[in-house]
Amino acid sequence: MERASWVPLPQQLMLLLAAAGLSGAEPQVPCYFVFGDSLVDNGNNNDIASLARANYPPYGVDFPGGATGRFSNGLTTVDAISRLLGFDDYIPTYASATSEQLLTGVNFASAAAGIRDETGQQLGERISFSGQLQNYQAAVQQLVSILGDEDAAANRLRQCIFTVGMGSNDYLNNYFMPTFYPTSQQYTPEQYADVLVNQYAQQLRTLYNYGARKVALMGVGQVGCSPNELAQHSPNGVTCIERINIAVRMFNRRLVLLVNQFNTLPDARFTYINCYGIFENVLRAPGAHGMAVTNRGCCGVGRNNGQVTCLPYQTPCANRDEYLFWDAFHPTEAANILVGRRAYSAALLSDAHPVDLRALAQL
Repeated sequence: MERASWVPLPQQLMLLLAAAGLSGAEPQVPCYFVFGDSLVDNGNNNDIASLARANYPPYGVDFPGGATGRFSNGLTTVDAISRLLGFDDYIPTYASATSEQLLTGVNFASAAAGIRDETGQQLGERISFSGQLQNYQAAVQQLVSILGDEDAAANRLRQCIFTVGMGSNDYLNNYFMPTFYPTSQQYTPEQYADVLVNQYAQQLRTLYNYGARKVALMGVGQVGCSPNELAQHSPNGVTCIERINIAVRMFNRRLVLLVNQFNTLPDARFTYINCYGIFENVLRAPGAHGMAVTNRGCCGVGRNNGQVTCLPYQTPCANRDEYLFWDAFHPTEAANILVGRRAYSAALLSDAHPVDLRALAQL
C-alpha cells in the first residue's frame, strides 16, 4: 500500500526546505543540470520570439519572484527537486547564468521544445533538445576554462545530477497536430515511438560523451488527460483520451529499455522516473493526494479552461493547491511538488527504475 503522499500547502514547501536543511551545508551533489520543455522552463523563452512564454501574471502568482517564465503558479518539478537535493537556491536559466553559476548547474529547458527539431515550430522560436545540447556543450567548454583542464571538468560533471524531460511536445505539438505536421500520416504510433527513441538515444549519447553520468529520464505524463485534450476530444470533459495515452505509454516503455542500455556504458548511472504512473496514481485517488479538481485548469479559457493557456492578468482560481492543472497543459505547484517528491524519494517501486534521485545522488 502506498504511504500518504500529500500534505497541504504551505506545509509542502516547509517540508522541502526542511529536507534541504537536513542535507547539511553542502548539497548532495555539486551541480544539477536540467533539460526539458515548458514543464520545467524557468525563463529561457522569455526573450525569444515565441508564443510559448509565461513571463506575465497570473503565472508565478505563488512564486517569490512573481512571473519568471515558469509555466505554473509557483514551483516547477525541478524547483522542488533542487530543494530536495539541498541547493539553497533554484537552478538558474542558461540564458542568464554567470560563469560561477555554471559550476552548480543551469537550466537549459525551453517551452515547446521536442526531441524532433521541427516540434513546436507553429509556436515560434524554441530551443529544441538538440539546441539545448549545443548550449550544454558550450557550457562544458566554459567549465573546462574555469576549472583549468578537461579532467577537472569531467570529474565534477560525473558527480552531477542531470534530469531530462523530453517527448511531451513531440506528441502534443507534432504527432497529434495533423494540421501542422505529417508525422501521424508517416508513422503508426509504434513506429513513431521507435523513431523518437532512436533519435533521443543519439542525443543522450552526446550528453554522456560530454560528461553526464547520473542522468534521470523523466517519462512523459498522461498527456491525454490534460484539460486541453479533454476540452477538444472528451465527450464528457472527464474521460481521458486513450489513443493519446496509449501512444505515450509506447514511448515510455522504450525509455525504460533505453535506460537499461545506457547503464551498460562505463560509469553510466541512468534512471527512469515514471511521471505517467505518478499522475495515474493521483487520478485514481485524487482525494488521497489533496486534489479536488483534476480535469480543469485553474485558469484559462473555454471548456475545462482548456482552450488556451492563462490570459495576461487573468484572475486564477483561489484554491490552487486543490487543482492538478494550473492551465490547459501544465500542473500546479502542488502537483509539481508531489511529482518532485516522488521522483526524489519513490513512494512506490514503480515510481523509478532502477533508483530514485536520492539514491542516484549517492551513487
